[in-house]
Amino acid sequence: MAVLSTLRYQQLQVSLNQLSKIYLSRRPLIQRILNISFVLYVLGTTYSAFASRPTASSSSAKSKKGKGKDEEAGKPRRVAVDALFYQRLRHILQIVIPGIRSKEALMIIMHSTLLVARTAISLYVASLDGKIVASLVRAKPLEFFYNILRWLLVAIPATWTNSWLSYIQSKLAIAYRTRLTTLVMKEYLGEKNEVGPAGKVYYKLSNLDDRIKNPDQMITHDIQRFSASLAAIYSNLAKPVLDVILYNYQLSQNVGAEGLLGLTIAVQLSAALLRSLTPPFGSYTALSAQLAGALRHTHSRLAEFAEEIAFMRGEETEKILVERDYATVILHERRVLRRRWWFGCVEEGIVKWLWGSFGLVLCAIPVFFKLPGGGAIDLGGRTEGFVTNRRLLLSSSDAFGRVMYSYKDLSELAGYTARVSALLETIEDIKKNKFEKALVSSASTEENAKILQGRGEVIISEDSDDIELENVPIITPNGDILVRSLSFKIHHGQHLLIVGPNGCGKSSLFRILGGLWPVYGGIVRKPPASSFILIPQRPYLTLGTLRDQVIYPHSQQEMMDRGITDHDLLNILGVVHMDSVVEREGGWDSVREWRDALSGGDKQKIAWARLFYHNPKYAILDEATSLVPPDMEGRMMEHATTLGITLLTVSHRPSLWKYHAMILHYDGQGGYVFTKLDAEKRLALQTEKQALETKLADVPRLRARLRELKGF
Repeated sequence: MAVLSTLRYQQLQVSLNQLSKIYLSRRPLIQRILNISFVLYVLGTTYSAFASRPTASSSSAKSKKGKGKDEEAGKPRRVAVDALFYQRLRHILQIVIPGIRSKEALMIIMHSTLLVARTAISLYVASLDGKIVASLVRAKPLEFFYNILRWLLVAIPATWTNSWLSYIQSKLAIAYRTRLTTLVMKEYLGEKNEVGPAGKVYYKLSNLDDRIKNPDQMITHDIQRFSASLAAIYSNLAKPVLDVILYNYQLSQNVGAEGLLGLTIAVQLSAALLRSLTPPFGSYTALSAQLAGALRHTHSRLAEFAEEIAFMRGEETEKILVERDYATVILHERRVLRRRWWFGCVEEGIVKWLWGSFGLVLCAIPVFFKLPGGGAIDLGGRTEGFVTNRRLLLSSSDAFGRVMYSYKDLSELAGYTARVSALLETIEDIKKNKFEKALVSSASTEENAKILQGRGEVIISEDSDDIELENVPIITPNGDILVRSLSFKIHHGQHLLIVGPNGCGKSSLFRILGGLWPVYGGIVRKPPASSFILIPQRPYLTLGTLRDQVIYPHSQQEMMDRGITDHDLLNILGVVHMDSVVEREGGWDSVREWRDALSGGDKQKIAWARLFYHNPKYAILDEATSLVPPDMEGRMMEHATTLGITLLTVSHRPSLWKYHAMILHYDGQGGYVFTKLDAEKRLALQTEKQALETKLADVPRLRARLRELKGF
């Protein structure tokens, strides 16, 4: 029995020796196969790690199919590195890199070349490190100083390459931002003289749609962060993957592909654990940007309405609102900070310490085991090999760690991509007159819903200067139906006075005529939008010179092209008794914050001067004379009539009645009266009405006095 066991052992030993000889004879081929397999494995795992996953919302789409928009409204969509992210990113990449011959594509090619050069320099430096230490161990001063000289010389291309990489990456970020900002501003503000429903996006985005709460923050901040993140993600992903392949290939040449195979298996298992523990940084980034935008919007409202808040002594209320938004931001940031802290502990423990121990074992292989094909190595040679391998291993470990970190960077890029894509998609929807806004409860009734689903016809006529509405409903953006069917016709030259209680649809009519609000039914016949100018109660004063306030939105060159001089502008200001402001403010080219430099009445006079400068067919006056004296009010009305400007006026001042031929009177209950305006008769009736109201108000006092007299 013992003899049989010995024979089996000897046979097993012979078999192992034969297998060992076969393996050693074919080891070069096996090494190449393992190296090629490693490269394919790295590329495959990187692709699978960052490849699109099913969209988080798509898996539950069926369960939500029966739910309405209102039920899902307000729920932020989870941001992740999924199919939706790559679809959005692909669309934006077509914008920022329009072609292979674009400057952005050329910069990416240059950036890629520099990344390869930096990796090659790093490989050379790793080898040089080992030679320097080996020369110290061997006590060879000439060889040591020669290697030091090589070290200093290689620093020249190394520093040049690193500086250029940083420079090109920053240039890429600026180029991306410029492309996106140019496109967004073109869509946001439209082309010059753009007409039709696709225009006025900046107005409709804020007033007719609820999806974008703070477009200013998204255009100025989110696009900048997205561009910087997109420019960085390429080097943060491409360079580490390239380093992992090249460094590990060189390691396999030094320590054998077998050790590299074992190291790869250990690293991948721990990397899978690390990936499963990674928090959703993309969602955190998107939510952080959203909350920061809300805080900024609250501050901007405080600055915009500072005067009203000061008069109302609303400081404490505004402070509560600002502190509420700030507290929301801080709570979110603290939550993210806590998660980053514990994730950082796990990440460093695995990447730095666990992987470092794997690397030390790998570097020890040539020292403790004799590799096939290697001769006797002295102490200096072993030291050189260990230092070189250690340097390569550290660089490879750092590169693999950056591949892991890049998933976090990609998640943050997904957050910025979601924000920028939401802006682009919303603008595109608005240009197609597709709006999403919270509706009032009455909009859900069958009758009202049918009206809201309808679309009217807008006929813009270049030949006719008349305005006509046929069965046009007046509906606010939130679905509140003010007038179910409005019909009237105004001939050019017939001034129209519009009166009625607040919220009855006076200003809403103007927004329909100006093309700002959609038409839900009926027919609107009107001149082009360029035939209308609006003067609100609080006129808009632009940034720029005093001249710019009168000729807005024209430039000085456009003014001169029309044959108008500064002297003509001075005469226009003379009509509204504002010609002295030119000398008072230091001339036409003086620059001020005009909304603060001028009083409310002066602002309205400047707006009327702007009206006289442009001389449109129609002027929409929304309480436009509320801050000027009655005599100046009449002077401006008469001058507008002389210029042939038809006035559409909203005002409660009886003194304006005599300047208008027609009246549109809303009753506030959805009804209206459109008729000719007899100013004298209406004033007489108004006077009689006021007298009767005064007498009726005195009736309780007279009755009380009568009861007192009866008691005597």
